[in-house]
Amino acid sequence: MADVPMAQATLQVFRGDREDGKAVEYQVPLVPGMVVLDALHSVQAHQAPDLAIRWNCKAGKCGSCSAEVNGRPRLMCKTRIDSLPLDQPIIIFPMKAFPVIKDLVTDVSWNFKVNRKITPFQPRPGVEWKMYQRDVDRVQEFRKCIECFLCQNVCHVLREHHKQEEFGGPRFFVRTASLEMHPLDGVSRARMLKEELGLGLCNITKCCTEVCPEDIHITDNAIIPLKERVVDEYYDPLLMLIRKIRSAGKA
Repeated sequence: MADVPMAQATLQVFRGDREDGKAVEYQVPLVPGMVVLDALHSVQAHQAPDLAIRWNCKAGKCGSCSAEVNGRPRLMCKTRIDSLPLDQPIIIFPMKAFPVIKDLVTDVSWNFKVNRKITPFQPRPGVEWKMYQRDVDRVQEFRKCIECFLCQNVCHVLREHHKQEEFGGPRFFVRTASLEMHPLDGVSRARMLKEELGLGLCNITKCCTEVCPEDIHITDNAIIPLKERVVDEYYDPLLMLIRKIRSAGKA
């Protein structure tokens, strides 16, 4: 009996850097349950041992293996090969919003510079350390973030308009929301959101929510409530009138 040929997938993998890079094609034998990261490990093991990939847990919890698969930002360890069309090449490129170090590895250090701008948790003086379960539930969603930076990568403000110096991005609006909505926190970050993180540049397309592997409702539960806080702080006509009266009284 003749051997049945093993099914294969064709991968087109980006190799090199932004200035001198190209897609290189590899044939990978298919295995049941294979994910994109498995396929790349096969390429590393048998065809291109110098292929650079960032990964760690292979369980969708470390956020390391972010890339663009067929043009969509994804975690490679959670993207099954059998969920992709196999009658055409599977195209695997690095995240577009960040500089390429080599192959599929990008430099995401800018994100940690943004993180340092955010005022940390500061409890109100004399606060009683007691929380209702509904308050815990409200901020717990934001703590699921694994910092894969897929939301940062898909955001058009960073991806297409390159506003890194003016805009913090959805990941850090999520972190700020976790602090602003904490019932024991005593700091207002409205000025920082408006002037340093550029919250007003977000036009709530919800593309960040669509790619989040932890199903965080980034737009509805974090960004829109933060926008409302900034509007209340800076554009509410009643508060503006009260401030003017107070300033006149002090003068």
